[in-house]
Amino acid sequence: MIDLPIVNKQEQRKRKPDWLRVKLPIGETYRNVRSIVDEYKLHTICQSGHCPNMGECWGEGTATFMILGNTCTRSCSFCAVKTGRPNEYDEDEPYRVAEAIKLMGVKHAVITSVNRDELKDRGAAIWHATVKEVKNLSPETTIETLIPDVRANWEALETMISPGQEVVSHNMETVKSLYRKVRPQAKYDRSLEQIKRTKAYGKRTKSGIMVGLGETDEEVFQIMDDLVEHGCDVLTIGQYLQPTKLHLNVESFVHPDTFAMYKEVGLEKGFDYVESGPLVRSSYHAERHI
Repeated sequence: MIDLPIVNKQEQRKRKPDWLRVKLPIGETYRNVRSIVDEYKLHTICQSGHCPNMGECWGEGTATFMILGNTCTRSCSFCAVKTGRPNEYDEDEPYRVAEAIKLMGVKHAVITSVNRDELKDRGAAIWHATVKEVKNLSPETTIETLIPDVRANWEALETMISPGQEVVSHNMETVKSLYRKVRPQAKYDRSLEQIKRTKAYGKRTKSGIMVGLGETDEEVFQIMDDLVEHGCDVLTIGQYLQPTKLHLNVESFVHPDTFAMYKEVGLEKGFDYVESGPLVRSSYHAERHI
């Protein structure tokens, strides 16, 4: 295999590579989306997760809604979402999300949530109600739900994935050797089992990983094999970007040619669709994944 260039840590501290530049959020459509999100007092992973594609996606009239609040019970070392003890969830939130999606005229909606490990059902009842409300108000809208780790509560999983969404995503985030560092409260095999059970339920399945955290190509290929074996249909691969100085350092900026290679290998291994690039995030171009 040809060695492809990366940028080392010393170069990283000076500047990001040119291929990681993003457009500033501007335009009437962007302002309209922001206005609706603010008016309905909603959370989006675009904002809470510091997504580099927010300007592009909101400018095209799409957003990834985050339900069950904006405080997560997990403390993943890569994630910008606030960690702590969440407030009580809002039982009216499903309707407000559905109304916002209807107003925006979204053809394909993506919904995610924080982890709510303190809830017995992991927030499954709100998940179920949200998808139902969106389908009631916008029956032509297709839905992808990016769901958290249910910690082997398979009854909660069924409640989350049963109300009619077309795609169910659960992100592995990183390779097995980095799990304790990147996802200390998650388990690699448990997340694979969640994807397997989702596929067995009859759903189109999806997962995403980040690179640039110190993984090897061989480890990326191995997680591809593991995901295909457990029934994953769609894979997204993107560059990890450090949200604050308190989060994990970027070990390398992976070259776009390497991302192109990952896509080619993933398709050869059996994924239906692979979205791979420096700025790719799990909900990026999600309408294509259905």
